[in-house]
Amino acid sequence: QVQLVESGGGLVEPGGSLKLSCSVSENIFNFNTVGWYRRAPGKERDFVASINVGGSTRYTDYVQGRFTLSRDHAANTVYLQMNSLKPEDTPGYYCQANRLSGNCWGQGTQVTVSA
Repeated sequence: QVQLVESGGGLVEPGGSLKLSCSVSENIFNFNTVGWYRRAPGKERDFVASINVGGSTRYTDYVQGRFTLSRDHAANTVYLQMNSLKPEDTPGYYCQANRLSGNCWGQGTQVTVSA
């Protein structure tokens, strides 16, 4: 059973930065993509960003230019650097690892952007 553990969430003021980490229990190159979704209470999960095996990244429009994905293969960890945070960036962030057999999800980490 694959485990994904997110960390790095917290409270930050508007304009601030946070760096989220997603630690995967097996080789991240076993997955087509590893990425991040976010979900506000009572809403569906929305795609934020992902990185594929080849290292290509994809971002949703509302984080383009503010968020950056990176990975450490040796640590089997994917990072999401979030800059210029806005109050609407507030909800829970969830890591997803995708492969042909299906998606694996972490438990999430909460980000709160508030003055």
